[in-house]
Amino acid sequence: MPDLYQELINLAESDMYPLHMPGHKRNELSTPMKGAFRCDITEIDGYDNLHDESGIILKAEERANKLYGAGKTYFLVNGSTSGVLSAVSAAVSKNGKILAARGSHKSFYHAVYLRNLNVKYLPYKQIEGLNIPDSFNADDVEQFLDDEVEAVFITSPTYEGICSDVRGIAQICHRRGIPLIVDAAHGAHFGLGPQNNTVSDNESSNTEYTAVPENAISQGADIVIHSVHKTLPSMTQTALIHVSGDLIDRARLKRFLRIYQSSSPSYVLMSSIDLCIKEMEENGNSYIENLLKFRNRIQRETSDCKVLKVIGKNVIDDPSKVLVSVQDSTMTGEQLYDILREEYGLQLEMAGENTVLAIITGWDKEDGINRFINALTEIDKGLSVVKDNRVSHKISFIPPQKMNICDAWDADSEFVSFSDAENRIAAEFVNLYPPGIPIIVPGEVYTKEIIDTVRSYLDQGLNVQGIEKKEGFLCVRQK
Repeated sequence: MPDLYQELINLAESDMYPLHMPGHKRNELSTPMKGAFRCDITEIDGYDNLHDESGIILKAEERANKLYGAGKTYFLVNGSTSGVLSAVSAAVSKNGKILAARGSHKSFYHAVYLRNLNVKYLPYKQIEGLNIPDSFNADDVEQFLDDEVEAVFITSPTYEGICSDVRGIAQICHRRGIPLIVDAAHGAHFGLGPQNNTVSDNESSNTEYTAVPENAISQGADIVIHSVHKTLPSMTQTALIHVSGDLIDRARLKRFLRIYQSSSPSYVLMSSIDLCIKEMEENGNSYIENLLKFRNRIQRETSDCKVLKVIGKNVIDDPSKVLVSVQDSTMTGEQLYDILREEYGLQLEMAGENTVLAIITGWDKEDGINRFINALTEIDKGLSVVKDNRVSHKISFIPPQKMNICDAWDADSEFVSFSDAENRIAAEFVNLYPPGIPIIVPGEVYTKEIIDTVRSYLDQGLNVQGIEKKEGFLCVRQK
């Protein structure tokens, strides 16, 4: 059986084009790190230590901080996951309470479990027709705050590229003296490049992306987590955590960073972050300009499609996210995803119920973008607009909770078939992955709506995690 390295070489030499992260897109011109093994060392004299940095690693973190403008920036070699775990653990006391969006990454829920936290959820908001999480504003947050909430946690941008009002939410939090944590894993490119790009005519300016959104750091968030590998030219698993203001105890944050990260941090990964920062310092403008050029080309050259719809900037704030809707056809998102992969050699990031998601960056190639545009227009010609009579299965409310997450996840569990699961307490997370947002979390009660939705996702071939043998769920054992 081929080893992992050979499998990666086989993929690199194939014709499969990566319309997904990481941001370097396997383009060797994006980084000088072609011979990564040559710089793979451990903590030796003169080369500093990530967990007690004072030399070259500290200087590298300071360079990153200068680019983003936070109070302090730390390298993460265990991905944004370690950043989310550390941020939540540092901001909220054990057994404390946090206000969060339901559509948070599973790493948030893992922090809740590890610290035995109580979660109060923001209202469940989705964009009708697309069934993707919507943004939040200051009013959404303010009406759900109470005196027990110690911090607020939001995801902005979302996986699909939708941004919340970070500035307004930060102001609401700061009036109460509590920190705002922003999971901006998909927004490491925000705030880079020219911020006042203009296009020649007014009609184009209404439909074309002219800049990337503002960074959550400059909007007042207290902790911001960035996955530099998602949309920038850095290796998978590389990330940054930024802290600003005085609402977060930085020594406490550093303690949790030591806990949640490897004691043998990879110098290859750290040097990849540093090289990425240098690349953005020197060529960030052209990188963002390329991204905008590619994104606007896709939007323009697919605008005549009758069935497939590339969702534009009136919904999607992040130009790196290309969301294609199949809502006006009998095709599912999974079917379009499979056709693009199997017939056109285009590997997208994700398939949803009636959408597919591609990620593009400034390091994409003209050939790959051309292939994507041509594939969409060619597929569209073979489709007909039909009235969508499909039942759209989506979770429109948060299930009732009978136990907290920690107690339910630690409880004895048993397999329960779909037909018998209604009114039973979940003992495991059930996620549609990617992106890993929970349909139900441990301690919540299965409803008919949730069971029907999960079965619908399985029928469509979507990747549902946390189910047993595609026949049922793990539930808290009844006594």
